[in-house]
Parts: sequence; C-alpha cells; structure tokens
Amino acid sequence: MDFIEELSWRGMLHTVMPGADEELKKGMATAYLGIDPTADSLHIGHLVGVMMLKHFQRSGHKPIALVGGATGMIGDPSMKSQERKLLDETTLRHNQEAIKKQLAKFLDFDSDAPNAAEMVNNYDWMKDFTFLDFIRDVGKLITVNYMMAKDSVKKRLSGESQQGMSFTEFSYQLVQGYDFLTLYRDKGCKFQIGGSDQWGNITTGTELIRRTLGGEAFAITCNLITKADGSKFGKTEGGNVWLDPARTSPYKFYQFWLNVSDEDAAKYIKIFTELDKETIDALIAEQAADPGRRPLQRRLAQEVTTMVHSAADCEAAIEASQILFSNKAAETLHKIDEKTLLDIFEGVPTFTVDRADIDAGLRFADLLTEKAAVFPSKAEMRKLVQGGGFSVNKEKISDPQAQVSPAMLLNDRYIIVQKGKKQYFLLIVK
Repeated sequence: MDFIEELSWRGMLHTVMPGADEELKKGMATAYLGIDPTADSLHIGHLVGVMMLKHFQRSGHKPIALVGGATGMIGDPSMKSQERKLLDETTLRHNQEAIKKQLAKFLDFDSDAPNAAEMVNNYDWMKDFTFLDFIRDVGKLITVNYMMAKDSVKKRLSGESQQGMSFTEFSYQLVQGYDFLTLYRDKGCKFQIGGSDQWGNITTGTELIRRTLGGEAFAITCNLITKADGSKFGKTEGGNVWLDPARTSPYKFYQFWLNVSDEDAAKYIKIFTELDKETIDALIAEQAADPGRRPLQRRLAQEVTTMVHSAADCEAAIEASQILFSNKAAETLHKIDEKTLLDIFEGVPTFTVDRADIDAGLRFADLLTEKAAVFPSKAEMRKLVQGGGFSVNKEKISDPQAQVSPAMLLNDRYIIVQKGKKQYFLLIVK
C-alpha cells in the first residue's frame, strides 16, 4: 500500500514536504505522531492523527506514538488563544497509561514484526535536560526571527489575543523540534505526521535536524476536520466525544456517527475506517439511490464503534438504538447498563418516587397521578389505557388498577413510562 496515495484518496492529506514520497518508496520508514496527554482519554478529534499512524503501519512502515509528558507540561500555542492549565507529573503519567491502552486498539505494539509500533514519552529525555544545557545546545541553533515567522506565534502576537504569549509557549516549538531530533538520532525516525496546524512546529524539527546533524527529515500533515456546516468536528452540546466508555458510552459514541449528515458521512467513512475505495464508493452509490436507509451512516457508526470499543459493544449499541422502535425493546431494557439507559432517555421528564411505594405494590393509577404527575387525572389515564396508548418499560398495560412491582425496576431503580407513541417519562426510585 502506498501511504501518500492512501491518504490522498481518503481526503486526509494537507501538505507533504518535498522528497517525502520518494523517501517512503525506498523501504520501511519510521514516523511519529505527538499526542498531548491533557486527559486520560483520547477523543475523536485525535482519531485523524491516529488513523494516519494506522495507515502508515498498514503500508509496511514503523509508527511511533509520542505521548508528550514534557510538552504536555508546557502547552502548545497552535490554534489556541489562551494559555492552558499546566499538569503535574503524576497526572500526566496516569493519562499516558490510559492513552496507551486506547492506542493498542489501532496499532500493533506487541508483534515481532520489524514495523511493530512503539510508544515513547518525551519526558524521559527532557527531565534531566537542564535549562542552561537546552538554551546552549538547542536554542543557539534556531534564530528568534525563524521562530517569530511561525503562524502560531504571529497570530498570538498580532493582537488577536489580549494575553500575548509567554516565553513558555514561545519555546514550545523548540522543545517539539528537539523531540524530532532525538527520535531521528536514536531511532532513525525521518518523518513526523500531524494536523496542518502543526506544520510550523514540525518544520522547526526538520530544521534542527538539518543544522545539528546535517540530516534530512520530512513533515506530512493532514487536514483539520470540520463538519459540512463549518463547525468544529468532534464537539457536541455535551462536549468532546471520548474514546473512554466511562466518559462517552458506546451507545452515545455510536449515535454520534449515526447522526452525521450525508455529506459528512461520505467524508468521514474515508477518514475514520479502513474500508477500501470500492466498498466506500458502493456505499455512496447506495446512499444516493435511497438516502432514507442511510447506509453510509450505519456502516460508518458500525466500523468506528467496533474499532474503538468492540463488536459486542457495537451490537449492544445498535440494539439500544432500536429500543424506541423494536418489538423486543422490553427484553433489551432489562439487559442494558444504567449509563446506556440514561443516555437513551436523556432529556425526558423525570420524577422521583419512594421505593416504599414500589415495594408496597401501589397501583399505577395512584403512582402516576399522586406520586408522579405523569397524568393530570386518573380519568385521563384510564382513557389512554383503554385506547392502548400506555406502556411501562415498553410493555402495554391494559389495566389502570394494575400494581407496580419491584421486578419491574430497570437496574433496580428506574421505570420507563410511555404515553402514546413518543412521550416518555423516567421514574427514579429512591
């Protein structure tokens, strides 16, 4: 597989330094991607770079994931209007371990193949590097004029930010450049890949390699992903879409991809899956012929959820997605975990009821009028029940005098009440 060609047809390629393609064709090469460990999980905004590493390894080359323990202590000024909070070493180490487990789902770290992936931490070579040694051995090689010409620096100094730029952030490109120099020298790493916003930092590294060792190194950057409407990819009303299931449940993760627009689905399925061009072209044609079936979104959601979580998690997410429409919903409701249940019914009106009333076998007519105002009156409830429009946990209730039972509780504390086809209520039992 040709790496540059693969990125190109997938719409992932932004800029390639001259000579990079020729160098890759000579044989197995090594490239690294820097990952900022500001949280103990990656989010889907990281996936473009991770997929670049994945394709790099699939092309027969060796990927290195650099978790920035040192650079994470500084903060990258690229595309940022403010300095961010700095993290301590204990937090960074915890975050790095969590990130490595997630990356292992994308990259082969464990085989004895010559292109097996590696993970490194720049804190390991920066922690004993004194400030005086750094400015003497690294700082003298790159001029202030060169550093000031970078877009990330110019934007921060041009008045767009009221805070200006600290020396800490100004020095970031030198520290990242030294990472590239270290990996070039110690591991023969001639390539750095990243988002297009990283071009300035990466080329500082190639310049440092040239001036220090007389070597040639290369930069390859990918497009920054946006939605069709121009808004930022990966953000929802609730914030980032995380890879950690404790932060974003597999159900919500699946739903994110399922609900993207047709235009975005056609773009994302190339970027975030390993599906080949023929398969993707066939799905795009299928979507054009019958957009209502949304084959692109369904396959995209399936592929990414399976890759990030597991086939079982994906299947459970699909099953949960069908709860509101499936005739097997009652059975599924009793199987799903609490977080998924709450995600499915997020935003519906909720009522808190006493466990004693459930244990006592209170009648639904009393529970849903006196204890929880689901119905304004028993007469209205009786009318809806007689018309077949009342369900509890997706099971029809035909008798308003029926009693509530503790066996009905989902996850031992929830009851889902449905009025008509689309009106839901969540009872929380305490």
